Amino acid sequence: MPATHTSPSTLESLFVPLSDTGSDTAVSVILKLRGETCDIDCLYCFEKRKESPGGARISAAQVNRLGSIFSGRPLSVELHGGEPLTAGRERIAEILDALAAQPNVIRVSLQTNGLQLDDAWVDLFEQHYPELEIGISFDGDALGNSWRVGYDGHPTHPRVIEALRLLGRRGRKVGVVCAVTPYVLGRASEVMDHLASFPAVTTVSLVPCFDATVTRSTGVAGSRAPTSRALQRGAIGPNGPAWAVTPRQYADFVLEAAHHWVASGTFRRVKLDPVVSVIRRLKGLRSRSCHFSDLKCDHVLTLYPDDRLGSCDELPWPQARLAALGDVHVEFDVSDAQSSSPLLRRARSLVTKCVTCDYRDTCGAGCPAIRLRFEATGDEDAYCDHRMRLIDGIAGLLAQPDHPTGAFCTRLRWRPRHPNDMRHVAAFLARWDNPAASRPPALLQVSTYGNVNTVGLPGVHEADDLDPHHPQWHEGIEPGVRPVIDVLTTGWGMVTYDSCQGHAYDGVFGAEPRFLSVGILPRDREQYARTAAQLCRAADEAASRLPEACSLVIGRSELTCRATGRAYPTLDLHLVPTAGATHAAYFRDLDRAVHVLTGVLTETPSPPPSAPCGCVAEASRVDGAGQ
Repeated sequence: MPATHTSPSTLESLFVPLSDTGSDTAVSVILKLRGETCDIDCLYCFEKRKESPGGARISAAQVNRLGSIFSGRPLSVELHGGEPLTAGRERIAEILDALAAQPNVIRVSLQTNGLQLDDAWVDLFEQHYPELEIGISFDGDALGNSWRVGYDGHPTHPRVIEALRLLGRRGRKVGVVCAVTPYVLGRASEVMDHLASFPAVTTVSLVPCFDATVTRSTGVAGSRAPTSRALQRGAIGPNGPAWAVTPRQYADFVLEAAHHWVASGTFRRVKLDPVVSVIRRLKGLRSRSCHFSDLKCDHVLTLYPDDRLGSCDELPWPQARLAALGDVHVEFDVSDAQSSSPLLRRARSLVTKCVTCDYRDTCGAGCPAIRLRFEATGDEDAYCDHRMRLIDGIAGLLAQPDHPTGAFCTRLRWRPRHPNDMRHVAAFLARWDNPAASRPPALLQVSTYGNVNTVGLPGVHEADDLDPHHPQWHEGIEPGVRPVIDVLTTGWGMVTYDSCQGHAYDGVFGAEPRFLSVGILPRDREQYARTAAQLCRAADEAASRLPEACSLVIGRSELTCRATGRAYPTLDLHLVPTAGATHAAYFRDLDRAVHVLTGVLTETPSPPPSAPCGCVAEASRVDGAGQ
């Protein structure tokens, strides 16, 4: 993992307890209207694996009780299952009326398999809760939906298409939850095109089947198992179920889908998650997804018909159970049960490692429920790696949307730097390319440790923004990094906005060493894409030539303009200690590493505008050789 550039966060900033949020923070409540009861029998269904008794129905009285418990806080409610529509029209109408009457309910959604939807259902929704948001579980095309079958083993795909067409005719907008299984891998463009072909679909959420820990089929009541359970038994082998995907497979599929989403223009009409959630976090905005938010398991509750109130339905049951609804009178009773829950304490502990991670501000620590699954397999790092892969790829896509192959670069990492701003970026870029521009004298002072800035002190301080035409340009660059700057500005024709030669700070109490870095500010997206590919190729060549204690890391970041607030995509080059190397060894080898790096940068040609980066081109060659 790259070295940390920002101060560690606190655990509470990644997983905030319910008791620590105010009355303006919403709680999400999942109403399992029929428990696990459903009119189809999807092979991968996680709800039925809980093997809890079904058949009962949540009542309007239970809904009203929930509203009174959280009367001082907004509620976001999801009608879920099993299949919620099996509760029947009369009961659904009662529940929608109860929700509509509660002023603190700010959002109501329905997640359905779509098989029962007809005009009468749509009429009911419009009469009792016109703002109801509808979600359809639909795994792309016919092949992708192969796991979604009836009890007779027959596919449900054709009937869901009828529901989507009905909703389109009625002018309803829907979100699709698409499970990523091996049946969609390598076919992201086909799946996205199929989903986007329905006018009703405005949101697609790609969710992973991380089910490697599933080792047995779901039990059945009675001695006669339906055909669907026989299919399920046949799909579960010694290495897990056939519908499971690995974190890396999921990340690659999402990036392929994101690539097509941008290249095809689908982004203009359809929201794609988790891509949009990552983009929002990259831009410093909040996401409604708890996987990218600090409002995790303590702010997600699940209610079953038999009065079981628990945490998020993705957590294992019965461990996730908090209390019986009848025993809960006020919000404190819920937060008290949460603080006493061994499962939630364990889930929270898994997030502890995230407080020092460079990706934490974007990742948001992910999903504790999924982390628990990967902890059970001893492979929690795979979960973290795929989250980083998603963030790196989507950061590349955002920075160079006209060249979306940059999303697949495995060498450029998202490495935001704080602080990272400039007084006026556009003026700086204009001055860089205009020798006749006015250039006032710069204030340059040098610290006892070699830092060049306006105050002459070690650490991160303001420095004047210089360009090669400024008479103090050479003086303003720390000597140890000048060879690298010279190649990038003169040889590559790039704009550099920041640099550091690296400082050991020996003898300075509490001071963390700084490593060599150069910030590159591309003039436009075309230059950004070409430079990213060139840096990737250079990093590939440097890997085998650098001294053992030094490694080259190239990162994506953003430079904020203080005058306009605009964020400019940047490419940052870092020489950092190799994993396991001491700081003393790094600084001992740093001069030799700069010499090697300068040579590599000089030798690396600029690729054609449309050429992929080195690692993508290499992967294509390997894949082609294996076919």
